[in-house]
Amino acid sequence: MGLARNIRGLPIGWVSDRTGLSVSAIRFYEEEGLVHPTRDRGGRRVFERGDVRRLSFVLIAQRLGFHLAEIRAALDALPQGRTPTRDDWTRLAETFRDRIDARMAGLAALREKLDGCIGCGCLSLDRCAIYNRHDKAARRGGGPRYLMGDRSDEIRDEGESGQDD
Repeated sequence: MGLARNIRGLPIGWVSDRTGLSVSAIRFYEEEGLVHPTRDRGGRRVFERGDVRRLSFVLIAQRLGFHLAEIRAALDALPQGRTPTRDDWTRLAETFRDRIDARMAGLAALREKLDGCIGCGCLSLDRCAIYNRHDKAARRGGGPRYLMGDRSDEIRDEGESGQDD
C-alpha cells in the first residue's frame, strides 16, 4: 500500500485492496456515477484518495439498506475535484442521520409488535393485533398490514360493533 503514496492517482487494484470491494464492484459503482476516476496515459483508471472514502461510504450505506439512487444523491452533494473535508462528510452524515433514525424507529416498532405476538402465544380473538377476520386488512393492500402500521380499528366495517364473533 505504500506504493500508492508515491503516485499521482491510485490504481484500481490498490483501491480494491483498501476498500475490500472487488474490482468489478468498483467498475459498477463508476458506471452508476458514484465515483469518477480519471485515466492515465495508458488508459488505466486512476482514483483520488477521496474515492476510497466515497466507496467505503457506498459499501456501508448499502449494508444499511439505502438504494444506490439515495447514495448517489448524497455523494453528488460532496465537492467534485477535491477530497471532501470533515465538514463535507459531517453535512452528508446529517442528512443520513435522520433517515437512519426513522428506520431505527420503524424497526423498533416492528420488533415490539413481533415480540408481543410471538411472546403472547394465545392469539386471542378479541385482543390479538394480527386478528383479521374476513381478511379486511387486505383492503389496505398487500403485506402484513398490522405489522406495517395499520391498526385493526381503522379497518373495521362501518356499523361493526368492534366485538369479535
